[in-house]
Amino acid sequence: MPSRALDQDDPLDDFVPREFTLHGATKTVHVAGRGPAVIVMTEMPGISPQVARFARWVRDAGFAVYMPSLFGRDGAVVSAEEGAGVFKRACVSAEFRALADGGQSPVVQWLRALARVAHVECGGPGVGAIGMCFTGNFALSMMLEPAVRAPVLAQPSLPLDDPAGTGLSESELAAVRERLERDDLTVRGYRFAGDQFCRAERFAAFSKALGDRFVPRVLPDSAANREGLPPFFGSFVPTPHSVVTVHLIDEAGQPTVAARDEILSFFSERLRPPPSSS
Repeated sequence: MPSRALDQDDPLDDFVPREFTLHGATKTVHVAGRGPAVIVMTEMPGISPQVARFARWVRDAGFAVYMPSLFGRDGAVVSAEEGAGVFKRACVSAEFRALADGGQSPVVQWLRALARVAHVECGGPGVGAIGMCFTGNFALSMMLEPAVRAPVLAQPSLPLDDPAGTGLSESELAAVRERLERDDLTVRGYRFAGDQFCRAERFAAFSKALGDRFVPRVLPDSAANREGLPPFFGSFVPTPHSVVTVHLIDEAGQPTVAARDEILSFFSERLRPPPSSS
């Protein structure tokens, strides 16, 4: 994959922007690649060059990437002030219920419908989904859609006011657990040990609810990139947070690269059609 500057706006010119109208809402989805589908959901404050870089890694691993525009300016390196504005608007939006008493975010219904469409378009055993930060636990909620078979929770940060919250009701967690057991599936989660937005209590709650079907990975803070951080992260994210984007160190042997490769392998294991016995 050709190198692109991470401190400049990314034109996303190797993706095809498509409009999807689902559940009465129309959103742009940036699509690229061929193969089984993977939904890549952006972190705050939008589809940054680092998020696009991760989506390209997924594409280059042999998948069709569907990257929906959920907030912010697509491809932009935003100022700290603009990023803070995006965050504040999302926190009070009816589409994203960021607090513990808000219930499930309505946008999850739209994302489940996108997974159904992507599965029809791409075929294969099912669809992968990775949520990051603000969208992290959406990948778990999407397991209530039968097409989704490979969920990854990257530093899931909602609800913001409850470190042990999961963003799902008890009945939804039970339904997800039943689905995981029935179809012999797992959920993978990634966070840094010192992350203030995705703390140990949240992973403990997922483990309690899902048992050994939840496979957590906790990286040491020393594994995080600390150089050249985007303005929003430099101003508002004081601890290591974004495992496969901003805080990833793109060098062989780095724990964050190992985490990325593990995620790509997970998608391959769950989404590649089984070899023919003939």
